[in-house]
Amino acid sequence: MANIIINLSKYIILLMMILYGFSSFTVIRKEDPWEKNMCLNRQIIYVFVIHFLSYLTFSIQSPDDMKTIITFYGLQILIATLYMYLYHFFYPYSSRMINNNMCFLLLIGYIMLTRLNFALARKQFIIATASLALVSVIPLIMDRHKNLRKYGIFYGIIGILALSSVFVIGVEQYGSVNWISVAGISVQPSEFVKILFVFFIASMLSKKRDFKQVMITSLLAAVHMGILVLEKDLGGALIFFVIFIFMVYIGTGKFRYFLLFVLGGLMMAGLAFLLFKDRLFNHVFVRINAWKDPWSDISGSGYQITQSLFAIGSGGYFGSGLTKGSPDVIPVSESDFIFSAIAEEFGVIFAIFLILVCFSCFICFISIAMHAKSRFYKTMAVGFAICYIFQTFLSIGGVTKFIPSTGVTVPLVSYGGSSVLSSLVMFSIMQGISTIENKEAKKVEEERRKLERTEYDNGRVSGKRRKDR
Repeated sequence: MANIIINLSKYIILLMMILYGFSSFTVIRKEDPWEKNMCLNRQIIYVFVIHFLSYLTFSIQSPDDMKTIITFYGLQILIATLYMYLYHFFYPYSSRMINNNMCFLLLIGYIMLTRLNFALARKQFIIATASLALVSVIPLIMDRHKNLRKYGIFYGIIGILALSSVFVIGVEQYGSVNWISVAGISVQPSEFVKILFVFFIASMLSKKRDFKQVMITSLLAAVHMGILVLEKDLGGALIFFVIFIFMVYIGTGKFRYFLLFVLGGLMMAGLAFLLFKDRLFNHVFVRINAWKDPWSDISGSGYQITQSLFAIGSGGYFGSGLTKGSPDVIPVSESDFIFSAIAEEFGVIFAIFLILVCFSCFICFISIAMHAKSRFYKTMAVGFAICYIFQTFLSIGGVTKFIPSTGVTVPLVSYGGSSVLSSLVMFSIMQGISTIENKEAKKVEEERRKLERTEYDNGRVSGKRRKDR
């Protein structure tokens, strides 16, 4: 009986995932508010069914830990329900689509971490819950303080100082010295500096967009990226660079800047490679060689990527089933390679729709950018959209051998306190922009209707007077 329930749950979970994935795109096209809200409400049902059946499977497979699993499940549902309801109650102009996707990705992460390492799942839940409470005030702060665009140079300097802190109190992980440890708590400064980096570029280009301003902005941006290269965090440097070139293009509207910085970036990367390849790029060579031919050293440098590919292949289209695979064999499967673990147990179809959900987040961010009237908010929204989707691309592309592994996480899904907090801050800032712009649009619409009513009433009075004469 237990096996029947587990096997049936696997296909129901897949069906719910497909429905959620399709609804993430169909809801964008709906114009009727009632239909849109119904679609968003159905999304919540899909998520909760996936979540319930996953923890039902855990309970059946681990009857001795059933009480602990049920308690953990209940806490997750409680926090997710309260957050989705209260957030929209306090911020009625926020995007429910972004909120649904954010909670969905967090819950998928909890499920997979519970499967891989229950202690890490609990830790992730505590960090995410505290972070949700912390970031929930960001839209309110953004709405009340409209002068955030004034501090461009300040954002840049703080970001540079924060990145440089690793040279004093930094520790090395996976070949990169990009972590600091304070009182036993490890933090990755670059996860938070990329938020300041987006603020910095958006602020600078919202003031002036002439050649001098662009050059000053690019110089300070180059310092950020140079520090990341010295830290051997080339994945982080690449994310910063891609954010920079797209934000400059959107902020100035000049494609020649885009081409100039792409060519300049390639030249600087080549120069750095020639000058510092022995000091900074040894671990990069290892990753590139493992990417090119992981099978030649399957028990050494190619072990991680080959195990990832084995896991994805063994799962097939429908997955081996939750708790039926061996995702724990993949090194760092709870963080960098969590996508492989998901693909193995939930299946390739589920994994593809997970990518589509991530892409729908990107579309929501771009939609906010397109509707933003303020150049500061428009440029910032594009920056966060590029940051989110490019990091997702690097993570999933690395574990599927599409590109060399860069050691970045899938936002909100992978384990990592710094990654989760910075991603939630990013989503909350986007909600802040959405709230401000939707409120302004509503105000303009109400004023337009009021003016139309006034003109209509004046017209009626004038017509009546002419009739009386």
